[in-house]
Order: sequence, then C-alpha cells, then structure tokens
Amino acid sequence: MITILTVLALVAPSQDTAVAIIPRPVQMSRRTGTFVLTASTVIVTDRATRQIGYQLADWLQPATGYRLSVASAAGSTARVISLQLDSTLSRLGDEGYRLSVTGTRITIRAYRPAGAFYGVETLRQLLPFEIFRAAPVTGVTWSAPAVDIEDTPRFPWRGAHLDVSRSFMPKEFVKKYIDLLALHKLNRFHWHLTDDQGWRLEIVKYPRLTSVGAWRSQTLVGIQHSYKDTTQWVFDGRPHGGFYTQDDAREIVAYAKARFVTVVPEIEMPGHAQAAIAAYPWLGNTGQQLEVLTRFGVNPNILNPSDSAIHFMQDVLTEVLAIFPSRWIHTGGDEAPKDQWKVSPVAQARIKELGLRDENQLQSWMTAQMSRWLEARGRALIGWDEILEGGTEGLAPNAVVMSWRGMDGGIAAAQAGHDVVMTPTSNTYFDYYQSQDTAHEPPAIGGFLPVETVYAFDPVPPALDSVQAKRILGTQGQIWTEYQRTPKNVEYMVFPRLVALAEVAWTPKDQRNYADFSARLAKHVTRLGVLDVNYRVLPGTPR
Repeated sequence: MITILTVLALVAPSQDTAVAIIPRPVQMSRRTGTFVLTASTVIVTDRATRQIGYQLADWLQPATGYRLSVASAAGSTARVISLQLDSTLSRLGDEGYRLSVTGTRITIRAYRPAGAFYGVETLRQLLPFEIFRAAPVTGVTWSAPAVDIEDTPRFPWRGAHLDVSRSFMPKEFVKKYIDLLALHKLNRFHWHLTDDQGWRLEIVKYPRLTSVGAWRSQTLVGIQHSYKDTTQWVFDGRPHGGFYTQDDAREIVAYAKARFVTVVPEIEMPGHAQAAIAAYPWLGNTGQQLEVLTRFGVNPNILNPSDSAIHFMQDVLTEVLAIFPSRWIHTGGDEAPKDQWKVSPVAQARIKELGLRDENQLQSWMTAQMSRWLEARGRALIGWDEILEGGTEGLAPNAVVMSWRGMDGGIAAAQAGHDVVMTPTSNTYFDYYQSQDTAHEPPAIGGFLPVETVYAFDPVPPALDSVQAKRILGTQGQIWTEYQRTPKNVEYMVFPRLVALAEVAWTPKDQRNYADFSARLAKHVTRLGVLDVNYRVLPGTPR
C-alpha cells in the first residue's frame, strides 16, 4: 500500500493546495486576482437555477451578514454571481459544471441544475472557511481566488450509508449527514431502516412494526465477539428505540432532494428481520413470540417464504414507494441463514412446488418476486451480493448488486449484465478501526481501514472488460451502528474517511494523488470543525 501511494504521489498531477477543494476538480487553472463578496453583490439566475440561487444566498448570509439579492438580471451592480444552464455543456453530463472567478464576476454554468448546485458547493470551498459559520464573523475579507474550473464526476453513484436500526439517530442528525454528503458532492443516501434490533419506519397498515418493532428492552454492552461465551454477556438494562413517521421520512426526502441527494431506503428481507417477526410472529418460521433482538451478529430468525409473508413485504414496499421517489429500493438480502427453512414445512413445500435446488435458490426466488414487482412499478431492486447465491434466474434486468464481501460478487453481477455498486469491506466499511492502536479508539466491529486505504480504492476491478466496466455505477461508504451509539460517534468513524471516498468517486483515477489530497484535507478539516463534525484527527491536521 505504501509503495503504491508513493508512486501515485510521484506521477499524479498536484493541485494548488492553497485552493483546498475536495473532491479534486477534473480541471482547474489559477488566474491572478480575487473576487471580493460585498453586500451589493447580486446573484443572477435563470428560471432553472433560481432555487439554487436562493440557497446560495441563504448559505452566505449567516457569516457575512449580507442578504444578497437574487435576480434575473444584474442591473448596474459591479459584482455578480451568475448561475445559468447552458445547453452547449451536454458533454459534462447532468452533474458537471464550469466555474469561472474573476475580479468582478463569478460565473457558474451547467447542463443541468445538479451541475449548477455542485458549482455552488465548489464556490463555498473557495471562500474563507468562516463562510460555514452560522453567525456573523468580523474581520474577514470574503474573497475567492480567481480560477477557471471544469468539472464532472467519474461515477454516477457516489454515496454514503447510515444504519439507524442498531442505533436510532435523530432526524436532525440525518439532515446534517445529508448536508455533509452534498458538500462533498455525494449524491446517494442509503438509509438502512430495518434490522433485527429495530424497525424505524412507520408503516400504516402494520402499526406493530413501530409500536413493538421499534423498541428493544436493552442492548449488549461491549464487543460481542470478544466474549468467550454467552454467559459473559452484559446488558445495559436500558430500553432503546425510536422511529420516523412517514411525514418525517418525507421531510428527509425533500431535504435531500433540495441538495441533489437521492434517498435509497433499505427494508431488509428475508434476513435481519427479527424486529418485524417480534411485531408479527406469523412472519417467522417457528411461530414463537420473539423479542426485538438485544445483541448483534448474524441471526437465524428470518422471514418465511409463504404467500402471506410475500404479501406483507409488498404491502410494506407499497407504502415505501409512496414516500421515497428513488428509482432504487434496497431489499437487503445479506446474512440470511437457512437453518430454519431446512426444517420448515412451509419452506420445503415451496421448494418442492417450484422445483428449486435448495434453500439458497429459494431466497433467490423470493428476491426475484420483489425484483419483478418493483420493476412493474418503475423501480429497481438493489441488494447485497448474497442475492446472487441462488443464481440470477428471475431477477429483473434492472436489479442492482451491492458488492460488500469483496469484489467478486460485483464482478459476477457485471459479467451477468447487472449494474453494480462496489462497497467492499476492505475499503468502504467505516465501522472498522482507523488505527491499529485499538485501545485508544472507540469500539468497532473489527478490521483496520485507515484513510489512505480508502483513498487507494478503485471501484472498477481489472477483471472486467470495457463493456462490463460500464456496469460499475460507483461506490459508497458504510457505517453500521452496533457500536456507534451516538451521532458524534458516527461522525468520528465516518470523517475524514468519507472525504477520501468522495474523491475516489468523483475524481478521475489518474488525477488522484494521496500526498496532494492530504495537504488539501489538512485545510478542509477546518471546515468540518466549523460545521461541528467530530472528525478523527490525522497527523498534520488541526483540531
């Protein structure tokens, strides 16, 4: 790893780190001079960029004290920030932009509004870091260096995951998380809403999912796998839970949409379902009344493959589709042990009825039912790579695989003609330790993932040919919250590793340079500090 990064540092082009933009723009050149923002500066927009102009004005006001006008023409003002769509920039795609800063004018042009928004996010990073303050700051000249930037992302899927099932996170933190995604030009928020330890989304047809499934009686203390046997388990004795109403979820979706972030909800099936089974025991395989799980790890209690359970899943997803306009709906599919199915009369009858080989193929059949059901409603199923274990027969062609157990699942999916999001534990799991000195780090599930390993990741494996490589939609970072119990704990585990992954997802591979990134990161974390982000301090970076 050190050798690879050293080579990259030698051969990759460097950016002027006085301009600490992250992710690194594709093309940037410095001019002489600066643009100074004043109270008389006008934001000029066309109809398509008007809301982005208002958003920029809202962002600039708290620290500067200036309430900039947003207009369709500049008038006689000397200084202008101009946001407009430009049909000649189609080559930059929906998210690319051009940004020019001179002494009297800032011009942002894009083919689509998302690009204009990302141009604004870059502009915010050109201004002094105090611009992120939420109260007036005195003694600062609000200047941006003169530059020319042309920028467009490498991948269309640039995401971050948040598990709110193991540890419930308040709505206001979810919004803050989305703001941080948008600042780093990430455009997918994967919201993990259901698991064994808690069901977090109101479903009107099944109220016990939240009245029962959203609450566990207590939680295991410490790292589960560090105990020699279960008799050593210690629980905190405190109830834990919470859920989002459908109006809460719609609020999050609208908040994300205004920041060009798509919320991808995850409703786990058939595994990681004990909270649902605790609410409705007929969903399980044993008929026993279970509790919402109080420990962590892989759990044998999974949904049964009956018609009633499938109808339940479709009923749930019907309400999910009404809340989330995302093209992609995540149905999990990971870590679903089949021991209960092996002795279940219902499961065995279903295998015989369908002429299936085994229980793995039964899970694939269930996944295919949901995949086709979603396709018929104009949506696409996305699932963890276990959905491939029983074969891809029956999966809708638009089904997407999220490859977490290494890259092999993603390679197989791409070769079979399915789109892929590469999320291997080796490079994208932020619940792993950031240091080998684990005694001085917060509890983590295990593993070791320093920021330089995140930065070295390439989502496109060399095993794919040029056609198959186009199936790689991109990548995202994962944060599971078995041991990350609070928002500040989540932030510490995610940042600055997510910053590194954002550059992996946006910047061309041959323009990435870890030494250059580290120098820009040392300045960028000052912004994170102003935004009250509990980032992990790296050597050479301030706190």
